[in-house]
Amino acid sequence: MNTVYVSDLDGTLLGNDAILSSFSKQVLHKLLSQGLQFTVASARSVISIQRMLKGLNLRLPIIEFNGAFISDLNSGRHEIIHAIHPDVVESIYKLIIEFGYVPFISSFNGVEDCVYYKDIINDGMDWYINQCLKNQDKRWRTIEDLTYSFRDQVICLTVIGHAQQLLELQDIIFEKHGTSIEIHLFPNQYSPGWYWLTVHDSKATKDQAIQTLVENYGLGESEIVVFGDQINDIKMFKIADYAIAVANADAKLKLFASSVIGSNTEDSVVKYIHQDWSKKVALNKIG
Repeated sequence: MNTVYVSDLDGTLLGNDAILSSFSKQVLHKLLSQGLQFTVASARSVISIQRMLKGLNLRLPIIEFNGAFISDLNSGRHEIIHAIHPDVVESIYKLIIEFGYVPFISSFNGVEDCVYYKDIINDGMDWYINQCLKNQDKRWRTIEDLTYSFRDQVICLTVIGHAQQLLELQDIIFEKHGTSIEIHLFPNQYSPGWYWLTVHDSKATKDQAIQTLVENYGLGESEIVVFGDQINDIKMFKIADYAIAVANADAKLKLFASSVIGSNTEDSVVKYIHQDWSKKVALNKIG
């Protein structure tokens, strides 16, 4: 049986500095050249992931925006897109504005990815846009009327603020659109005190994306091993053959884990993959 390894990025494969260590990169490069089936499933964009995994030759597509896109890492081409229905986008946008927030709107216009923004109303938003611009992220576009973005395929609405207010907003959005969306509220580990509320289409989940990979890329007989740290990884933990939580993972996620390994600062994911995959390769040779 072949094994496919799928890892979350932030807090899991990456260190606390949001960088893939030179050790992990070197080991993955070696294993990939030997035939390792490995990919990542992240809330990040392909542009961000390309920067972090530069130099790695992933044969499998990556899962980005929590499953809203399944994309080729090298070219950035989206192979599968799950956009939010336009009527739902408009309704949720109005709710966000009524709460006094201004969202970032991530989309695909048929040619390229875009992130539209207007007013930067808090330090959490300022941190995000500055990080992206510093990394020369070309998706960003400032516009006077954010509803202009609704002409695109809207992939995600991101609201940045404080936990309690965003929790109230989350409840209202879920009450109105719960069956048609996937919604997450989580802290930004790189900008303490600020929380992100993200809204995607209901099909944009890591578990559904992994199942799509299995069905569309000849992996039907493969064993699936996943790695994660946050509650948005619970669904993919449930469908995996083996679900591995890092030591720093949310306690709720650990309840669904097959096992718990070291922390994200110890190259624990790559060490696990190296040991597990090498063992299986050796057994196959014996067999």
